[in-house]
Amino acid sequence: MARLAGPVVLAELGWMAMGIVDTMCVGRLSAEAIGAVALGHAVFFASTIAGLGLLLGLDTLISHAFGAGRPDDCRRWLRHGVYLAIALCPPLMALSWTVGGRLEALGVAPSVLPGAESYVRLVTLSLPSLLLYFTFRRYLQAQDRTVAIVFALVSANLVNLAVNWLLIFGNLGFPRLGVAGAAWATVLSRSWMALVLLAEIVRVDRRAGPAAWRGGWAPELRRFRSLIALGLPAAGQLLLEMGAFATATMLIGRLDAPSLAAHQIALNVASLTFMVPLGISSAGAVRVGQAMGRQDPAGAGRAGWSALALGTAFMALAAVAFVLVPRAILSAFTDQPAVLAVGVILLAAAAVFQLFDGVQVIATGILRGAGDTRTPMLANLASHWLVGLPTGVLLCFVLGRGVIGMWIGLALGLIVAGLLLLWAWSRRVSALSPQNEPTVEPSPVPAFEP
Repeated sequence: MARLAGPVVLAELGWMAMGIVDTMCVGRLSAEAIGAVALGHAVFFASTIAGLGLLLGLDTLISHAFGAGRPDDCRRWLRHGVYLAIALCPPLMALSWTVGGRLEALGVAPSVLPGAESYVRLVTLSLPSLLLYFTFRRYLQAQDRTVAIVFALVSANLVNLAVNWLLIFGNLGFPRLGVAGAAWATVLSRSWMALVLLAEIVRVDRRAGPAAWRGGWAPELRRFRSLIALGLPAAGQLLLEMGAFATATMLIGRLDAPSLAAHQIALNVASLTFMVPLGISSAGAVRVGQAMGRQDPAGAGRAGWSALALGTAFMALAAVAFVLVPRAILSAFTDQPAVLAVGVILLAAAAVFQLFDGVQVIATGILRGAGDTRTPMLANLASHWLVGLPTGVLLCFVLGRGVIGMWIGLALGLIVAGLLLLWAWSRRVSALSPQNEPTVEPSPVPAFEP
């Protein structure tokens, strides 16, 4: 588990580092700039996260095919993932632009509005590259080929940092674009990531000879059905989880700029630690899927529990750091006293939910590897939208606790999600047996053979 999880975690940290670099760079401009980037990210991902979720079925399908020793089938799933990614671009880009142009109607603070609208309008141009990168990554990591993924993220961070420095502040004669410069940096760095992974796929698949490129190019309805059957609940789960945090961010946008800035910084910090269990979750999905593909359900159970143990141990350490050195962490992002004062309290709330956040994301991944994407969707519906957000809104706006009240609600939602999904995985493991192997889809994978 650790051998695969290590590179995948590094890749997730590299992905998160791009957002942190953006926040740190615009944080030297103003609290309004931080808020604009925060809202821009929230709107973009809330509008497009369903597309990423629909592609998550590739984790299960490619890892099962790889575990069963069918490399040609892996390539066919990749091609269908690319077809689906391309088809998703026009509607998702239109949705992002539409929502980004209606922020005023959502009650966003006037001081933040122009920058947020500009950021959304520009960063939406990165969606095709992002979807293709996501597809290519699923293909590579499901086959334990992770070196190129790490390189893509590390090098993309360098691209992002350099373009931020040039365009946000107008260095070396480039125009000073502020928040728009951060958006352009994101567009260019995501394009770079997709190209790096495409080059790696072409390089490695050449070793299989010309046969690797023959056949399997024609779209097959059965494959699309399987991708959507697995991906639709996964997309629903992402929409429910990310949508809850995006909704919280937009609601907090109705408060003052320091509260929104503190929220964004604390969310970035919590999201950074979250990248470790997220990477372990992806590795767990692959290991569980590979074990199921080679008809080793007992091995799938061991892989899942190993992932949970590894991730929760890290999140316990992160919670301790949030309590002991909050100001040192926050000072890397801003030196504004009002933002720091609120941020310290928010990190304390984040410390409470760290362990449960790790459990819920890892359980989501290992359940996906076993072919179950519906349970995480239902758990997120109950925890975030029936418990977390209503509690946050009550505390924030009705009882007047402000941004701190919203974070208490978010913490409660994550605690409920973690407990529900841990219970679901325990039940899944008890059902795994050589005599009763769960299926990934109604039709077995061999049915897709030409």
